[in-house]
Amino acid sequence: MKDEAIIELYWARSEAAIEETERAYGAYCRAVALGILRDRADAEECVNDVWLKAWNSIPPERPRSLKAFLARITRQLSINRLERDLAQKRGGGQYALVLDELAECIPDGSDGDLADLTALRDALNRFLRALPEEPRRVFLRRYWHTQSVAEIARDCGMSESKVKSMLLRTRNRLRTALAEEGFFV
Repeated sequence: MKDEAIIELYWARSEAAIEETERAYGAYCRAVALGILRDRADAEECVNDVWLKAWNSIPPERPRSLKAFLARITRQLSINRLERDLAQKRGGGQYALVLDELAECIPDGSDGDLADLTALRDALNRFLRALPEEPRRVFLRRYWHTQSVAEIARDCGMSESKVKSMLLRTRNRLRTALAEEGFFV
């Protein structure tokens, strides 16, 4: 079923919307959640929360891309759960490492100004579009999907040292690109 038809099911408040969403994007949302949480049971629970959040969000929202809408919800719910779990355990994990690495080149956005955050998002998107495919793929695997360096190396057929140096060079390029647009760490 196409996204538009699934969204219409939500607007009609038909429970079939959840079934069709699961059929179309269940595996994708589980992969996003698992990439962040690293635990199948937690990822499955998170995806169930995604369906509830989608049900409560559509309407009034009418997403242009259902896949991107669901990915955003999945990612945010997964990060929230991870932060809660880390606060309880005070353990480490890829998410904390990723944040530390990005803190070197991306402003923290603590002022909360929506215009500044939107401008930063747009600058990041321009930067990513300008990257060659391989560095972009590695960057997104690390900083969006929170994969470990070892996982990226294995999946992309590279050495870990190559992945690390590619990420370092890309972060340095990002810092420079953002500085040119007026964003400073």
